[in-house]
Amino acid sequence: MKEVKVGIVGFGTVGAGVAAILLRNGEVIAKRTGVDLVLTKIADLDITTDRGVAVPDGILTTSVDETIAAADIVVELVGGTTFARELILKALRAHKMVVTANKALLAKYGKELFAVAMENGVDIYYEASVGGGIPVIKALREGLVANHIQGIYGILNGTCNYILTRMEQEGADFEPVLKDAQKLGYAEAEPSLDIDGFDTAHKATILASLAYGEWFGADDVYVEGIRNISQLDLKFADELGYRIKLLAIIKQLEGDVQIRIHPTLIPKSALLANISGVFNGVAIDGDMVGRTLFYGRGAGREATASAVVADLADVALNIAHQSVHRVPAFRAGSQYAKVTPIDDVTLRYYLRFEVRDEPGVVARIAEILAGKSISISSFVQHESGSGCGVPVMILTHLAQEKLIKAAIAELEALDVVCDKVKLLRIEDI
Repeated sequence: MKEVKVGIVGFGTVGAGVAAILLRNGEVIAKRTGVDLVLTKIADLDITTDRGVAVPDGILTTSVDETIAAADIVVELVGGTTFARELILKALRAHKMVVTANKALLAKYGKELFAVAMENGVDIYYEASVGGGIPVIKALREGLVANHIQGIYGILNGTCNYILTRMEQEGADFEPVLKDAQKLGYAEAEPSLDIDGFDTAHKATILASLAYGEWFGADDVYVEGIRNISQLDLKFADELGYRIKLLAIIKQLEGDVQIRIHPTLIPKSALLANISGVFNGVAIDGDMVGRTLFYGRGAGREATASAVVADLADVALNIAHQSVHRVPAFRAGSQYAKVTPIDDVTLRYYLRFEVRDEPGVVARIAEILAGKSISISSFVQHESGSGCGVPVMILTHLAQEKLIKAAIAELEALDVVCDKVKLLRIEDI
């Protein structure tokens, strides 16, 4: 049986999980694949703290170079975008295969890293970078290869989904639910990466690149988080048959690719609308297969480690059968190289604001919207509000974002509008 040596750099939560799987289930994996994954080295700055994994003598080290030299596959689990980049480049140039869960690194430096891998005849696998244990990367790379991908809609951050679920189900406000999420370990002490949408953006960049063949990077991705979602927004959405989710939306329309992350109203009847708590879900539309849905735990030691070991098995089989670059991550020269600016996107919109309860107000609002070619599909006015007037909610028909923003600027200038206009986008999936 072919032996393939594995070196892990980073012995934190996920690194310990990967080591535990290899040591406990190595024989099962070998029987299934015909390849023996042998854990040779684990590198970390701290090799004395007990991680709850009984590692054989001689495996733990503080030397990254020693770990790379002893391995056929290097597993990067240190996180960040500086040392991790240097480590992966060093491994690739030493002609070592690489497995990583580092979505931020791939979103920022993916194009460079895959180019270096290609030059050195090795692979980078990264299933655990998106969706934890959900095999969405493998689905895009292999299972849906016969399809033109028409759209991807993803709930990709368990922290945000947990917060929005609690807010909806319990009528709680954002801040106390965030504090609970931090106490439970679902949110970091500094939660901005999650709640401001950047973690989701990193994952969306990876999915878009797989779907459309060009490593887009994260610079042109529109990102908006959930800090400003209020109970009033959730109640209005509920009245109209919608739920609010932080959604990653990836679409190819007329040659360009939309990659955007923002709180989104989606119909309650949609499968994604019913994914709650810390779970993730990804819906992929293919022109041949139709819609497929992937659901499961998007983070955590076991789920993420499971995805890392699945990659290890794939890479080990590639090594055993000398099939490097069997499924490339993307191909340069794609025709879908441009990301659509958010102002050029055409969608339906939710607008919510407070107005003075005076005659003619509705007519003035409708006149401004009509002047920007924006048609109203629903109008809801509550009898009382908490500020100077009454809450008003408008749903629009399809309209271009830059026209919506221009209309909002005029609405906010009216003396009868009491506060800023809340804008949310709608996806009728």
